[in-house]
Amino acid sequence: MTLHPNQDESLLLHLNEAIATIRDKDQLFQIIARKLRLIFPFEMMGISIFDKELLNKRLFFKDYSNISPPEPTPANIISFTPIAGSPVELLVADPRIQHIELGEYVRQYADFEPFQRLMRQGIRYMTMVPMWLNGQLTGYLILSTIRPPAYSAADEQLLEKITSLVAVAVRNSLDFEEVARREQQRTLQLNVTNALLSIKQREPLFRAIAEELEQVVPFDYFGIRVQRAGHREAFEGFAEFARPNDNPTGDLVALDPNRHQGNRQQEVAAMYKQVGGMLQLSGLYAGDDFRQLAVRYPAMRSAYDEHQVRAMMIVPIWQRADMAAVLMLASPVPDGFTTESLATVEALVPQITLALENLFAFEQIEELKAQVEQERTYLIDEINTDRPVDGLVGTSPALQQVRQRIAQVAGTDATVLITGETGTGKEVVARALHQASPRHGRALVKINCAALPAQLIESELFGHEKGAFTGAVERRIGKFELANGGTIFLDEVGELPLDLQAKLLRVLQEKEFERLGGNRVLTTDARVLAATNRVLEDEVRAGRFRADLYYRLNVFPIQLAPLRERPQDIAPLVQHYLASLSKRLARPPRPVRPADMAALLAYPWPGNIRELEHVLEQAIIVSQGQWLEFGGFAAGPVLRALPPGPGPAAEVVSSPAPAATAGASEAPIKTLREQERDHILAALHRTGGRVSGAQGAATLLDINPKTLEARMKKLGIRRTVVAG
Repeated sequence: MTLHPNQDESLLLHLNEAIATIRDKDQLFQIIARKLRLIFPFEMMGISIFDKELLNKRLFFKDYSNISPPEPTPANIISFTPIAGSPVELLVADPRIQHIELGEYVRQYADFEPFQRLMRQGIRYMTMVPMWLNGQLTGYLILSTIRPPAYSAADEQLLEKITSLVAVAVRNSLDFEEVARREQQRTLQLNVTNALLSIKQREPLFRAIAEELEQVVPFDYFGIRVQRAGHREAFEGFAEFARPNDNPTGDLVALDPNRHQGNRQQEVAAMYKQVGGMLQLSGLYAGDDFRQLAVRYPAMRSAYDEHQVRAMMIVPIWQRADMAAVLMLASPVPDGFTTESLATVEALVPQITLALENLFAFEQIEELKAQVEQERTYLIDEINTDRPVDGLVGTSPALQQVRQRIAQVAGTDATVLITGETGTGKEVVARALHQASPRHGRALVKINCAALPAQLIESELFGHEKGAFTGAVERRIGKFELANGGTIFLDEVGELPLDLQAKLLRVLQEKEFERLGGNRVLTTDARVLAATNRVLEDEVRAGRFRADLYYRLNVFPIQLAPLRERPQDIAPLVQHYLASLSKRLARPPRPVRPADMAALLAYPWPGNIRELEHVLEQAIIVSQGQWLEFGGFAAGPVLRALPPGPGPAAEVVSSPAPAATAGASEAPIKTLREQERDHILAALHRTGGRVSGAQGAATLLDINPKTLEARMKKLGIRRTVVAG
């Protein structure tokens, strides 16, 4: 169909005016399509554009007329795809108006899906008009028909003129899109910066990043992975493949439910290797590319198999000598991401990087504050303690053996189990081990497993997140986090409930744990020292202590002898405590009478060193004269332990030393076993046979009830006899 020249000019002027005034892409090109249909019959109009190098093509616009219903356009058609291997390579090689018959091209390019799709819709012919702009081939205007087209030379000239205007319209539209995209990026960057830099907690930060990204790039799964170079234990996987919209008000939930099960040592080693490779993979992975990625990296396999991920965008956040990090977006749609999506996300990398570095710095500050506070407490404790270098007071063979054991194991990271009766100095040995180890520059973090309710021990050991339970108003760092790089001392470890024993075993085996109420795996490089006054072998047989945990703790045992078995240490301990306690209580130092020292040496000390310390502390408080006076409740058992002499026990203490010695030498001396039995019987008679509780004999004797029961059994003492 040929128009009059005046009509040609009118059409071109109308199109030129539309191109100059209309900014909306769809509206503009729909007007162009309607005007063309007034002149040329066609069922579909399309505009395909090329990159500057003529290596890639992209469908810029498509308009249907008589085809109903049209097949949906695949997502990958709207992004750039290679020209090589497609029929378009023929058009690029010979850029002129061409009228082609699809059947011939389908036979030559059987795998070219767009032509197959057009054939299914009844399209048989296409008129291809090259678009030129400033002498550069920029694309093609395509008119598709069911019937063979009939164009005259004048029609083709008009098509070329119209196509030159279309080329300008495409260029303007692309420029407008770029301006709008950059403006959107600047707005988004500002929003991201304002939103992210004020957030100082991980979950809210990751949710904010995901929400901001979702405004410009549709995705189903979001993840950030960080790996610190040379520190496998510092690997962190944040919100791994988490769906942000599943639970808008809750935490981001990791979609891999088995990530903490199975043979963790092998899995963790494989994961670090896989993640190290994935951190190098930047770009878009879809279809076969992502399937190959899932085959190569098993860490991706669950995303592919269990969550039907078919496309992934991997964008490096930073690559530094000490740390590498990537942002990952995933979708179940094979063509869910475009190169434009990648460019948009890459433009936000500086803001995301700044937000993450701000978060890491804040977390490090919080951890350092907690560590400094812990170390401050530890140092104050050390300053106020007047002890030898290793803290061990005495010269007995048993204590020398302990010193030897400490020297053997201190330089290693082996777990040490310190056993012995209550009050024998297990914490002192733990402190000596820490001080002699390469970790002495970091804190020794101590926790008494018997001093806290069972429901609070887990929070103390591993920490908790805000809202983890009633009263958890803020995040709390656990003792294992505080002890990272240092030593953690678990006193009375035999008192741990069975469920916590399993979690402690995990820390010992894998060096990893989770805060209460959290889902992020934390790691610790803390050396573990444990102590107990229980016989753990008996506890294992009774089912109260896990056998596997016992073997993990009992790598290097150190057994402390009770004070009654090392009487050579009593006199040095007395001198040590008299000096330190007198200084702390602001009392003048007073000497001990020989008779009193004899009583101290003869007493069996069921409460061991702790009982000795308490007796001396009370003696310092009540003493008024030249000598140290032992009197009152605490010293009573000591004085009663003396053999009967010519006068009452009080006279033995206050009389001259020679007389006391003579009186003692004339009386028969009881064995230590008899002394201990009489002492326990006296305490049980006073408490009516009660062993534990506030009014029990264990409290009176200042020892653990379990220890007292064990001594009673060994000495043949029955409560029924005492009570009767």
